[in-house]
Amino acid sequence: MFAEASLSVWGWGGLGVVLFLITFGPFAVFYLAFYIFCFVGGGFAVTLLFGKTNSERHLERCEHSYLPATQTGILKTLDEMRLEPKPIQIDRRLTGSNYIDEPLQQVIQFALRDYIQYWYYTLSEDDSFLLEIRQTVQNALVQFSTRSKEVDWQPYLTTRLVDDFATHLRVFRKAQDRLEDSKQRDLSEEMVESFFEAEVEMERNICRDVVCTSLKDEEGFLRDLCEVLLYLLLPPGDFHNKNMRYFLREILARGVLLPLVNQLSDPDYINQFVIWMIRDSSCNYEAFMNILKLTDRVSELEAVKDKALEELQYLRSLDTAGDDINVIKNQINSLMFVKKVCETRIQRLQSGKEVDALKLATNLGKLCIIPLEHILVHNIALQFFMDYMLGAGAQAELFFWLTVEGYRVTAQQQLEVMEGWQKDGKKGGDTTGLLKAAALGVYEQYLSDKASPRVQVDEASVLKLGEKLQKDSDPTPEIFDDIQRKVYDMMLRDERYYPSFRQSPLYVRMLAELDMLKEPSYRGSDDGDGVSLVLIGVCNDHGKTYALYAITVLRRNHDGSEDSWKTYRRYSDFHDFHMRITEQFENLTSILKLPGKKTFNNMDRDFLERRKKDLNSYLQLLLNPEMVKACPTLVHYVYDFLENKQYSKGKGDFARKMDTFVNPLRSSMRNVSNAVKGLPDSLAGGMNKAADNMGRMSEKLGQDIKQSVFKVPPLLPKSDFDPEHCRVSAQLDDNVDDNIPLRVMLLLMDEVFDLKERNQWLRRNIKNLLQQLIRATYGDTINRKIVDHVDFMTAPEQVADYVKKFRDSYWPNGILAESPPRRDKNIRMRTRVAAKTNLLGIMPDELKHIIGADTTRKGILRVFDMFQHGPMNRRLVYVLLEGFLETMFPQYKFPELFVKLHSRSPRTARYTQKVKSTFLKR
Repeated sequence: MFAEASLSVWGWGGLGVVLFLITFGPFAVFYLAFYIFCFVGGGFAVTLLFGKTNSERHLERCEHSYLPATQTGILKTLDEMRLEPKPIQIDRRLTGSNYIDEPLQQVIQFALRDYIQYWYYTLSEDDSFLLEIRQTVQNALVQFSTRSKEVDWQPYLTTRLVDDFATHLRVFRKAQDRLEDSKQRDLSEEMVESFFEAEVEMERNICRDVVCTSLKDEEGFLRDLCEVLLYLLLPPGDFHNKNMRYFLREILARGVLLPLVNQLSDPDYINQFVIWMIRDSSCNYEAFMNILKLTDRVSELEAVKDKALEELQYLRSLDTAGDDINVIKNQINSLMFVKKVCETRIQRLQSGKEVDALKLATNLGKLCIIPLEHILVHNIALQFFMDYMLGAGAQAELFFWLTVEGYRVTAQQQLEVMEGWQKDGKKGGDTTGLLKAAALGVYEQYLSDKASPRVQVDEASVLKLGEKLQKDSDPTPEIFDDIQRKVYDMMLRDERYYPSFRQSPLYVRMLAELDMLKEPSYRGSDDGDGVSLVLIGVCNDHGKTYALYAITVLRRNHDGSEDSWKTYRRYSDFHDFHMRITEQFENLTSILKLPGKKTFNNMDRDFLERRKKDLNSYLQLLLNPEMVKACPTLVHYVYDFLENKQYSKGKGDFARKMDTFVNPLRSSMRNVSNAVKGLPDSLAGGMNKAADNMGRMSEKLGQDIKQSVFKVPPLLPKSDFDPEHCRVSAQLDDNVDDNIPLRVMLLLMDEVFDLKERNQWLRRNIKNLLQQLIRATYGDTINRKIVDHVDFMTAPEQVADYVKKFRDSYWPNGILAESPPRRDKNIRMRTRVAAKTNLLGIMPDELKHIIGADTTRKGILRVFDMFQHGPMNRRLVYVLLEGFLETMFPQYKFPELFVKLHSRSPRTARYTQKVKSTFLKR
């Protein structure tokens, strides 16, 4: 029975399962399990909710049963907390000018939104903290604005700022000199080390190496500095709130100042800024080629070459016809020439065959001949001749010639003044007596038996001059002319003087300063044709037709390599060039014959072919070795004409250089007179001053010679420190003319172009020329103009414009700008080349004529190289920041504070120990 019952259960059960699966399908099992799970889970959840509700009711009954009643004050406080908080009223006035306040408020709003709100709202929705932050920032800005209005910024902008920059440049120059002596000039790390060693020697108690080279120490320095600024700018209540103070300190130090310092010290950013600042000046072809030929970085040349190849590929892919093809061909030839220059320079640098251009020119001996008469009246040339004559022991002859020139000019001017007084019926001083005293002074210093050194001329002439001085009571300005002429002939013809000077390295350096050392000359007929000319077609420009000639130029360099390029010229270019050289070289008029013009049918094909042959013969004659030998300076004109660039008609750059060199100051007295006399300030007091000048003229020149040309230092108060190891402003002469622009220009020129290496005679002439230039340009209102310019720069409209530019650059269209990715190395290298080209291209020719072309190039490239090292740029940024804060808060002891903040540098401790040990040894 049991077995039957069990069988029936299993049977009916199995039948039910089969029917269930047939009816609902094989997945019905899973549905059934899911339904059961939901039923059980729902019951469990209902049980929990019911239990929770009953528990809360029970606890509430227990609380009211066993706890004391809540006090009335607590309930009142809770009610007040539930009330809606009143909005904090913020005064939106910051600087007192609506022009500035409006964009500045936008900057504050954007900064709070992008640097604080984005993370604060994840913690709290209460806006009171943000409003307090904004109020605190505005209070600081109000204090800053109020203090800035009380400061006189003119001394800072015209003296302190320039002094900081010039001192930084002096430190860099000393670091360069050290590495040049150790033959490690190109190593960046060694340059930085040498730079900070030079800084501690100059500053003595401060060295910023730790701050500029260690991120951790830099952040610590900025935190300390920001805490001091917050103490000065924040209300006491906000400052003593530690949470608020630390919060603002971190934002200011790491969110504002550190990124700003990073950007301002980035060499690539500085290079881009230089290009932007000089964006209005056109690119100078000559400066660009000079940069390519002078650079010692292969990476720069590779970047320029790659860009030239890219442009070549693009130009060759163009499908052009007609007039455009001539332009394209000209561009292609220019790019091919640039590519060739880069490849040649790269090959020389990589092979180690780089040679000194001055030594190369000296060995070849094919140099321009500068007449002695031109050297004696040219500032730059005379300096080198002075150095040579000093080395040859013949300084007395040269200085006698210069002194006589100064005597003649001064005597002529005083006699003219005396004649003017006599015509007006006025009584003048004893001019003739003063002239005689001056003439006797010249005689005693250079020609008498007591003179040392004594000018070597025949005794008969000296005795004749002495007798004339004793007998004549009124010596004429020409009294020394006879002996001066003999001294000039001696310097000109004596093999020890001018002839040997032309064979010396000093002569080559002089030509380099005068920018008269050019690239190797073109091949003449002895080496084959140097140029060939091809007619490429007739062009049409705005209705005017003309023939264009393609000139293929082949130049052989001294190392055996060859350069080849094409340049394009019109007949009018040839005509202008011919007129220019025949004006400068009159003897070429009978030799050179330019093919004549033709009024009608001048576009005839046969006529153009004949003109092409004639022009080709004309160029070959110019490059003939005999022609070059007869006229050495002619090759520079030809070089300028054949260069692959746009030809500038009229008197070109080189012609202006020659005019400035050959005819210096033709409309006024010669420059040498500036070294031996001073002009009277007024007619009333003029004769008294002239008497002092005339009576002491020879003595003054003798002192100048001893102090400057003989390199004997002038009498200065004794000091334990070398003047080169101090700030630039420490050497300002308080006795000079109180003309701020002149002092600033001389200060900068001394450091940029290293003019202290020149003798004081040349520096005095440079000062006089700059002074005349400033006064001729601005007159006596230059100081007023500076004040007006400073006022303009700090006017509310200008400051508002600065704030708007800052806002638009950091938040374009109100959106925080993304950090730009680091630029490609080739782009950065091309930016370096472009920045150097722009800097060299904006230098005026007048400056080159005053201090020399080679010195100008070296000075500009020194300034550029200074900005290519990040740690040194950081040092300059911090120096400028320190100077700004010391000017902004003069009543606080910021200089002592900075000494303490930078005291962590081990270099400062080592230098202090070194000074102490040196003192003890004494």
